[in-house]
Amino acid sequence: MCGNQLFINGEDAVSPLSVDLLETVKEMNFFDPHIHMTSRTTDDYQAMADAGIVAIIEPAFWLGQPRTSAHTFKDYYSSLIGWERFRASQFGIKHYCTIGLNAKEANNTALAAQVMELLPLFLHKEGVVGIGEIGFDDQTAAEEHYYRLQLELAKKARLPVQVHTPHRDKKRGTLRSMEIALEHGLAPDQLIIDHNNEETVEEVLSRGFWAAFTIYPFTKMGNERMVELVKRYGAARIMINSAADWGISDPLAVPKTAALMKAKGISDEEIRLVTYQNAITAFARSGQLDPQDFVVKAKVDQREKFAGNSVLRGGQQPRIDKSSIIIS
Repeated sequence: MCGNQLFINGEDAVSPLSVDLLETVKEMNFFDPHIHMTSRTTDDYQAMADAGIVAIIEPAFWLGQPRTSAHTFKDYYSSLIGWERFRASQFGIKHYCTIGLNAKEANNTALAAQVMELLPLFLHKEGVVGIGEIGFDDQTAAEEHYYRLQLELAKKARLPVQVHTPHRDKKRGTLRSMEIALEHGLAPDQLIIDHNNEETVEEVLSRGFWAAFTIYPFTKMGNERMVELVKRYGAARIMINSAADWGISDPLAVPKTAALMKAKGISDEEIRLVTYQNAITAFARSGQLDPQDFVVKAKVDQREKFAGNSVLRGGQQPRIDKSSIIIS
């Protein structure tokens, strides 16, 4: 964002839209149901809070390089329900997560078997709202095996499932993900099928699953395209997220898309459903989501600590003037 310009991620390029983001959507609350805050900074949390994001879900995912031990998975899962949950709270944002063995690392079958023994220890921890993100990457036999095992965990625990659909051969992987879930007796509305595009949305919605869309620069789904999909399909069982991670991504993708939807004439109620309410409804079956927790503005005290650690450094004071070019 530069001045009062809101940068909109289109399919091929980034173009400025003359809209003041905070002014346009300042009365709205947003829920980003897929964002990897472990890879983001506290500056991102501050910007998100300022833009109206009141709650997020952080799915377990890979870290950019292969993990070599089940102990590293255990520490990572512990950080999602511990430090990261605390760090979000220091900016007035409610942090939830989904726990799972991601598709990419399911192909290390010796390690994957050990991780499967860990998962039941975390599924009922405070703030865990589902199993995820799981599904297919290269669509291998190992990925399918561990996808099925985790669907059984979700069925037993009665938890929502956050499904990662593959970047390559997406339609086939998306259809297979849904077919397998139905084979295991899960209800379609128990699964949030993520990273959809124009090629998959109709199949997902027609079968009764939740359709999530990732607004991610130059790949997955641009928000100009997302506006057109909402115009075509409406807001029922559709939600958007940023999936912001250590790649080139935007943690403000949800409020920015809301601003674009508003500028393009989509109703406030449809915007609310796609950027807030549908995520709450989809993950509420976990029993961990109380919407009142983030309707009432959280009291923030950045002097608080988690395991002796603070988001502040040294004699640093809470918050800074983000508009100043002087860092004192």
